[in-house]
Amino acid sequence: MATMADVARSAGVSVATVSHVLNDTRPVLPHTRQAVLDAVEELGYTPNTLARSLVTSRTRSIGLAVSAISNPYFTEILQGVESAALESGYGLLIADPHDDPGHEREVVRMLHERRVDGLIVAPSADPRELVAYLGRHRVPTVFLDRAVDIPEGAGAPRFDQVGAEGAEPTALLVTHLAGLGHRRIGLVAGRPGLSTTRERITGYRHGLAAAGLPHDERLLVHGDSEAAGGERATDALLSLAVPPTALVTANNAMTIGALRALREHGLSVPDDLALCCFDDFAWADLFSPRLTAVAQPSRELGARAVRLLLDRLAVPDRPARTVRLPCAFVHRTSCGCPERAPAKAHERTLP
Repeated sequence: MATMADVARSAGVSVATVSHVLNDTRPVLPHTRQAVLDAVEELGYTPNTLARSLVTSRTRSIGLAVSAISNPYFTEILQGVESAALESGYGLLIADPHDDPGHEREVVRMLHERRVDGLIVAPSADPRELVAYLGRHRVPTVFLDRAVDIPEGAGAPRFDQVGAEGAEPTALLVTHLAGLGHRRIGLVAGRPGLSTTRERITGYRHGLAAAGLPHDERLLVHGDSEAAGGERATDALLSLAVPPTALVTANNAMTIGALRALREHGLSVPDDLALCCFDDFAWADLFSPRLTAVAQPSRELGARAVRLLLDRLAVPDRPARTVRLPCAFVHRTSCGCPERAPAKAHERTLP
């Protein structure tokens, strides 16, 4: 197995120069850097990452803590994180907090103890212990998808955040359904306490107000961001004395649950009930009818989280940044609109 000394001899440089090239610890002339890289390639040299981390105090690894990794939305976020991390020479350690505050605190501690350089976390509905731990240990962290209220003031930890817009896209789904003549529009909302749930409820209410419709609390039921919860919530809405004629589901898992409930009640979409959903997913275009949806820029969210984290690692004291990315309205037929041209022609970006 080739050693760093072998690389140095082949490139005609010192071992220290090879170390500086591989660890990026000091500027090296371009032709010298290329000679070292050519020698590494020719000899098949593999750096000792453990030894390098002892020298640089960096492991060039990122910890990612997100729940429901099997959810297509978070799977695409993971792909965006992994791709951006690898492009920058970082490895990835992944843990699932299961949306449980206690477990979340433990998996974050575990990732931190494995000396990751920083963390990307989709926080639970109660992230107080998480924020306290990260702040106490000054762990460079980006909060992903779900926003956290961060205390301000001298000495407060700096956390960057990235997520998609939630309120305005949800309002658009409601006003779209209202424009089709619906007056009782239900919402299957996500897990209470999540910022994404709050934003989509806010958008739902704004959409009703914009359409001149009253807000009936009975038409808003929480589905806890899961398929089973979405099924229970939809069943509750359909059991009302005057059920909704249209439904907005606040994530893709709850959309699946809602469709199951509708099937159990013998109802069809959109003939018996119109449906719009937050979150587009790969097979949404394969349903009959095809699902009208808000599509989040999931891969870009993951990639942007990595870039924010790398910026934080480069300049630890930089001001905290919150990035919000726009969604796209994908107009299909589950809302009750007639079949038109392929879906791509009817996507438009939302502010």
